Amino acid sequence: MGAEPQVARSSSVPNVSGLLQTSASDLAGCQRSCIWCRIIPRNGVGSRRWKGYVARSDLAGAAHLELVSGVAQLRPEDAVFAAMLRGWRAQQVSRGLREETIADREKLVRRFQAFTNEWPWTWLPGHVEEWTVTLISESRLAASTVRGYQTGVRLFSEYLTDARYGWGRVCGQEFGTSPAPICHEWNTTAHLSEYEGRPEARPFTRAEVQAFLDYADDQVERAIVAGRKGALTAYRDATLFKVIYGWGLRRTETAQLDLLDWGRNPAAAQFGAFGMLHVRYGKAMRGQPPRRRNVASVMGWAVEAVADYVQNVRPRFGCIDHPALWVTERGGRVKPAEINARFEVYRDALGLPRALTPHSLRHSYVTHLTEDGVDRRFIQQQVGHRCDTSTAIYTHVSGDFMNSALQRALAPAFTAGPSAQPGAPPGPRMPLVVR
Repeated sequence: MGAEPQVARSSSVPNVSGLLQTSASDLAGCQRSCIWCRIIPRNGVGSRRWKGYVARSDLAGAAHLELVSGVAQLRPEDAVFAAMLRGWRAQQVSRGLREETIADREKLVRRFQAFTNEWPWTWLPGHVEEWTVTLISESRLAASTVRGYQTGVRLFSEYLTDARYGWGRVCGQEFGTSPAPICHEWNTTAHLSEYEGRPEARPFTRAEVQAFLDYADDQVERAIVAGRKGALTAYRDATLFKVIYGWGLRRTETAQLDLLDWGRNPAAAQFGAFGMLHVRYGKAMRGQPPRRRNVASVMGWAVEAVADYVQNVRPRFGCIDHPALWVTERGGRVKPAEINARFEVYRDALGLPRALTPHSLRHSYVTHLTEDGVDRRFIQQQVGHRCDTSTAIYTHVSGDFMNSALQRALAPAFTAGPSAQPGAPPGPRMPLVVR
């Protein structure tokens, strides 16, 4: 074995023995890290700041930073619980999490506390089990949603039981008991499947997409013939659904599009100013800001539709100064809920399965490009998936595609002579059909 690597010490690091006035027993229990400016006795005695260096107990969210010393609280339980939530918020802010994520997690913890009617320092694993049963049997939440709720409670529990933040010591002194881990492998929902959506969820077939978009176009003509209001709105919605399918977008991504998000693509000059779409509000990951991506235009008919809308229809809404691509007659931006509502009206009018949603159009985009032989990596980049497994979940190729792929895969075995398969006669040449 080689020699232990040497860590270079900065000459500016102070002499610890001269800074901490502690006993020999205290120094024997010091927790030392590779960051030389963070050394503190386990019992907290003698910890303080020096020359810009910060003690380990001064982490964002530490108990002593959130509690006011020397003040008698009328309701100490409420005060400590509120301080815990403030500290957890500070800890998450220091990690760069979004305000929306932090607020949602705080609401979740408050709901769990109200359900148990207990304080965090008395929570037990059994409380998580009871809560989970209620979420599944009474609220009828999906397994993925339940797991997300459990994750939020687990993160809060891990924060409280982390000795670096000092909540265990505070609760032990105030209430005689300390927070303990409550979320374990045996009482939480495991993530065992890549896809946890509803089994009936599926993409549109090509015929269904055509029927749906044709019906949306028909609503424009019907409004014009009837001489009633709504022709502009119907045209906007028809184009919106074409953009969802033509660029494989999510509902929220579509609602947040602006006019300036369109741009040229030198590799597809035939699409002009609509050759590339810059998606600025992609799905965020782990509390981070929305992810951005560029989506190349690949369907010429969809480019023609959005170009006609931008040039001839949108100006008639009278919202010239509004940045949104999809505007309302009152001068606002179309919301995701409005997209859902109009989609359901069209879907139900055509008698299509209720399992089809606006997100099914995105799945159809992936499926149909796959069937057309488009490179899988290109499709993955288009829809903004970090892993190919996510794209695979979206793909629901038709039986015709499977038959064609099977024919191509087995063609060499059925067309080659005996030399290709030593000792075996050539197999029969017959059509192969996947049922």
